[in-house]
Amino acid sequence: MLSSPLSQALEDLYARFKDLSSGEVATYIPELGRADPDDFAIAIATVDGSVYSVGREFTIQSISKPFVFGLALDDAGLDAVTARVGVEPSGEAFNAISLEPGTGRPRNPMINAGAIATTALISGATPEAAFARTLERLSQYAGRTLHVDEDVFQSEHETGHRNRAIGHLLRNAGILKGEVDPVVNRYFR
Repeated sequence: MLSSPLSQALEDLYARFKDLSSGEVATYIPELGRADPDDFAIAIATVDGSVYSVGREFTIQSISKPFVFGLALDDAGLDAVTARVGVEPSGEAFNAISLEPGTGRPRNPMINAGAIATTALISGATPEAAFARTLERLSQYAGRTLHVDEDVFQSEHETGHRNRAIGHLLRNAGILKGEVDPVVNRYFR
């Protein structure tokens, strides 16, 4: 961590809030339910690329959604992306099956249906290459090399039936082109 007033402020915030015990560990992915509820972290990446952090690493989960949306915009362009994903608030839970009547288009990229659709728009000669590009971009944004927590991936892969169902609904509506499983597995990763 860089030494600066911001570093000290993060350390102070960490000390102030690390003992809070309200809330619950997420259990919608079984492996997340095994997380230590006392783990806590704060990280800030500034626009100049400086990264400040304190605490333990954690999986980014839905934090990735706006960045994957941005990569999809870079790869496919605004018109192609908005043809498949809306940008209006849904007001629904992150895992809601929220598709526009008539088009099957997800209402926005910040719900799972929209994130699965934007994941499908990431360029790559193979699903592995598209994932590698995504991980590389997320690492750039984080200011360090990120990696996949294989235990969390495996847990979500084994239990992510709702997201697979969303993927099949998107394929049926013509939002996803090609096979569903490679896209949903990239989304899980």
